[in-house]
Amino acid sequence: MERTQTGLRVERNLLKVLKGLAEYLDMSLGDLVEGIALHAFEGQAPFTPETLGKIEQLKAVYGLTLTVADAHRLVEK
Repeated sequence: MERTQTGLRVERNLLKVLKGLAEYLDMSLGDLVEGIALHAFEGQAPFTPETLGKIEQLKAVYGLTLTVADAHRLVEK
């Protein structure tokens, strides 16, 4: 396997939640994103109910209010 560095742009509060979740799961942000993508590609949910609870806590802490309905509709300020 070969990994590459990327300049991925992500909404600020979403990134904070992802970083917090990666820390909670004791993995790198890259490993978390890879896992989410691979699960999505196979139509599988990437998180356990316990992890989903932690995500809700992190969303509240970091003020993340975006939902799946916002996907592909975000406009930069």
